[in-house]
Amino acid sequence: MKETILIADDEVNMRILIHDFLISNNYEVFTASNGREAIDVLDQNPQVSLVILDVMMPVMNGWKACEIIKEKSDVPIIMLTAKSDEKDELFSFKRGADEYIKKPFSLVILLARIQSILKRSINRKRDYKRGCLVVEHEKHKVFVEGKEIILSKFEFEILYLLMASEGRIVSREKIIESVFGFDYEGTARAVDTQITRLRKKIGVAKKYIKTVRGYGYKFEVNE
Repeated sequence: MKETILIADDEVNMRILIHDFLISNNYEVFTASNGREAIDVLDQNPQVSLVILDVMMPVMNGWKACEIIKEKSDVPIIMLTAKSDEKDELFSFKRGADEYIKKPFSLVILLARIQSILKRSINRKRDYKRGCLVVEHEKHKVFVEGKEIILSKFEFEILYLLMASEGRIVSREKIIESVFGFDYEGTARAVDTQITRLRKKIGVAKKYIKTVRGYGYKFEVNE
């Protein structure tokens, strides 16, 4: 089954360019000319796997559309824009964007970003069973040796991120970005505090969470 992508851009030529390129790479594609239209298309087509939003559009800009979409859906969003200031990039992430690409851009790079985001999105929705630890994503439940463990929202998200990244080191900065959000104003030590609480709660499964001194953490099962 083909993945479906929605493109919203008020420049006709840009819409056609991206549309044709993605079609040639085996994607289904919907298009919209402004943020309001993009929301309507998404409401009518819940199978959309990823949304590409231009920032500067009439009727409703990409930032506002991104914010509204994220209030009711976890569909990943790429902001595509000619605005190059760092503050604009940060503003996009604070609205819920998953990626930010500046115009002009390479279609090949755009495709690589799309593939990476879709892969992460699929991985984050699956359930995991590793060693004596089971995590059910949709039900938001965790079991250790068959016994349910109650975790806080942040503890659950950190554990899920580590399991989804099994075998790879996850930095404290990455945990903050993925779990706490870009507008988080605390320090990286908060991650260590959450990890300490998480390890205490999961008991014997705490051995799967390895500390990589000076960098972050890694989930690894050697059974």
